[in-house]
Amino acid sequence: MPIQVVPYTKEWIQGVLAFNDRMHAGGVNWGWYGTPVDDWLPVREGRKTWREHYLAIEDGAIVRGAYALKPHEWWIDGKPVIVTDWQGPVAEGAVDRKYNTLGLRLLREVMRQYPLSYSWGHGGLGQPMLLMLQKLGFLLHHTPFCLRIEKPVRFLRRNRYLRGTPARRLGLDLLALSGVGSLGVRALQGGLALRGRRSAAAESEEFTTFEAWADDLFARCIPRYRALACRDAATMNALLPEGRWPNAVRLRVTRGRETLGWAVVFDTQMSDDPRFGSLRVGSVVDALALPEHAEAVVGAAVRALRARGVDMIFSNQAHPDWVSGFAAHGFLVLPDRRALAASPKLAEALAPFEEVKRGLHLTNMDGHGPMQL
Repeated sequence: MPIQVVPYTKEWIQGVLAFNDRMHAGGVNWGWYGTPVDDWLPVREGRKTWREHYLAIEDGAIVRGAYALKPHEWWIDGKPVIVTDWQGPVAEGAVDRKYNTLGLRLLREVMRQYPLSYSWGHGGLGQPMLLMLQKLGFLLHHTPFCLRIEKPVRFLRRNRYLRGTPARRLGLDLLALSGVGSLGVRALQGGLALRGRRSAAAESEEFTTFEAWADDLFARCIPRYRALACRDAATMNALLPEGRWPNAVRLRVTRGRETLGWAVVFDTQMSDDPRFGSLRVGSVVDALALPEHAEAVVGAAVRALRARGVDMIFSNQAHPDWVSGFAAHGFLVLPDRRALAASPKLAEALAPFEEVKRGLHLTNMDGHGPMQL
């Protein structure tokens, strides 16, 4: 069964749809995109980030797997390099044991195409994918999930992640109806906020496109971070195309006449979500500022989301100053909820990692984007 990896082109659309049908028939809910044209980040000359799609073709005729790559210019210790996030691989080995090594082969192909590659997610510790990556020599770095509850009663009664059994549902309903849950949540978040350092409040204003002020901010940030993806105006406008997915709220954060930074937030009404149930979820999916201004930018984003009426707010972060900024605003910081898996070559570029990780800035926009939001 000779298998070749080829770019996804329109001639393979029907093959991909047939692949998806086989995956679904085997009990797997996911497949691959039904079009080779990337709706989010199509390849365009001059861009510093884009996406490429590839297929695993058996005997020149049958699609057996797929993956996507998102090359992005990063700045590591002040020097630009291309670092690539991978999505997938999705392989038929999930439903047919004959192809159970195909996913590993596709991952090796990713590293051949873009040696400086990574993925950020995986659901935290102990995942089979992480164990495999560790055996392949990947660097694994665990990062936290930051959570703040704005409306405790709604959170206790509507989230699904914590309500997995009848006993839990009963307990959470009792906490919500008695008022004990609200008191406990507010006391916990208030206590967490007291531990952090807060600066003078900053203001935020919505905008539609990133302009020269964003270029100036990014230039000032490059020497202040050990590793971060390019966030100049052109790149951010490509990542956040006006009127298309991901249709986020962009906030410019200022204090007086000074631009401190920006934040990209979502206000999403969930429906039967496996994690959030029917909550109205606020999320901070990207942000940029000098490290000392991270807390002020977080505060401005939180106030903007609170004014919109969200039930809870969350964010995935890696940089210690950004994590501390969320903690200073009463966020519960849950450790080891995500993992950065860096290829051996990327691990070399990030060495010595024990030092570099203290200046590593990662957000959802650096990976697959704010999916399911």
